[in-house]
Amino acid sequence: MNPMPTDSPYPLLHLAAVAACPLALLMALLVPTHLANSMGRRFARLASWVSLGVFGLAVLVLIGRFLAGPLMVKVAGDEALRIDIYFDTLSAVMLLLVTFLGAVGVRYSGNYLAGDPQQGRFIRWLCVTIGSVLLLTISGNLLLFALAWVATSLSLHKLLTFYPDRPMAMLAARKKFLFSRLGDACLVGALVATWQCFGTWNFAEMFTAADTLRAHGSEHSACLGWTSMLLVGCALLKSAQFPFHSWLPDTMETPTPVSALMHAGIINAGGFLVVRLSPIIAGSPAALNALALVGAFTALFASMIMLTQTSVKRSLAYSTIAQMGFMMLQCGLGAFALAVLHIVAHSLYKAHAFLSSGSIVSMTRAAWVPSERPSAHPLILLGTLGSAVALTWGIGMLFGLSLTSSAGVLLLGAVFMMALAYLLWNLWASSHRGSLVGWGLLLGAGAATIYFGVHSAFETLLASSVANYAPVRSPIEYGVMALVVMLFMAVLILQSMLPSWSATRLGRAFYVHSSQGFYLGTIANRLTLALTGKPTL
Repeated sequence: MNPMPTDSPYPLLHLAAVAACPLALLMALLVPTHLANSMGRRFARLASWVSLGVFGLAVLVLIGRFLAGPLMVKVAGDEALRIDIYFDTLSAVMLLLVTFLGAVGVRYSGNYLAGDPQQGRFIRWLCVTIGSVLLLTISGNLLLFALAWVATSLSLHKLLTFYPDRPMAMLAARKKFLFSRLGDACLVGALVATWQCFGTWNFAEMFTAADTLRAHGSEHSACLGWTSMLLVGCALLKSAQFPFHSWLPDTMETPTPVSALMHAGIINAGGFLVVRLSPIIAGSPAALNALALVGAFTALFASMIMLTQTSVKRSLAYSTIAQMGFMMLQCGLGAFALAVLHIVAHSLYKAHAFLSSGSIVSMTRAAWVPSERPSAHPLILLGTLGSAVALTWGIGMLFGLSLTSSAGVLLLGAVFMMALAYLLWNLWASSHRGSLVGWGLLLGAGAATIYFGVHSAFETLLASSVANYAPVRSPIEYGVMALVVMLFMAVLILQSMLPSWSATRLGRAFYVHSSQGFYLGTIANRLTLALTGKPTL
């Protein structure tokens, strides 16, 4: 990664516009709660217009980024405590995404909570939470990043406890609070480690020093490894990864806009941390392997539980956990640009899913449901999977990818094609039309082409913002990748055989335990009660 110049001249207007995005929403802190509540709908409309204006400003600063180049400014303070702004392509993409979701969420809340006597207080903390996330995206040093990180968590806690008379909502908020403080402890440890390792918290200076350490194989590279592991631990805790995931499905008693904001935006903070600090984390194969293994297991674990949920929102919550696991897998394999694409796509999808969850019944009635089918024959499954993997790798080669330079991207593409193969198997099994095989291969080739094409576009777009991770992989790393592929194939085969296994005693027992999340949430709830006491009304 080429660091951006620190002495380039930038218009003051550009800097002011970037800084104004989070500050405009953080100004809600200056409005007293009683005044916000007394204004009610008027305060909600004002916040809606402000959030819409911030989105428009984000569009302008995105245009400014491509016209004037990246922005990196030391605003104020001494070497250790200064305020730095770091606005590159990654920041611009995330700023645009968060402001758009924030504008939609604030506007939705104006109607959703109309008539609630505490609507003003809700809107106030919603704006503060969004503003804290925006500050996170433009932070130019790790100290300011950590402060915005904590501010996001604490302001979100105010939203999660919006209904203090709901004991389960309060218990879930407390559980999330404890896990977040563990993540904060990891981030504080990373602050100490980075200062000892680099002597600075400025991102550009840290990235340059990390490149130097890797290039020279310095004895201080062990410090780089410890720093990376602490950052990875912080990201895993923030993004509800196994075994710290149970708080997310339990926060469903909060207002729907909070769920949409949390699942579409804040939960992605862990992935953004890894991508933003990828020039550092990419220097630690151990940290990347940990990300890949935990992410892959979380994705598969949460996917199985999601299939057994009867509540729409809990099913969406486990879907989010699985998606975050897959995003961590992408980061662990070094596909950082692909992880950013995943963040954008998942955020837009999940915001729409939660905000439209009330109409899910009518949507389900209009949905196509395949007819009952027999279990897949193992040989047909293996042939389908083999064709999907071969198709993915063949098209990947046309895009100039190889197993040595882009193993992570090819592996993720193969996983994607496994899912497509399962979908096509369902389609074929429901109709038994051989002509669908040709159409299925054509559809698969088109999907693979789009996958590699969009990835190449994001990789080019973010070339100067994320680490270009193409190392000579060790046998351990290839072993981790092979294990990931086998895990996904095992779950795919399990899912394909469920029609026959569900009639067995073992299958029914598995369904019951899976629907309860294998009781990890119960264990976490008991630990939370032991530490914090029973929620009081």
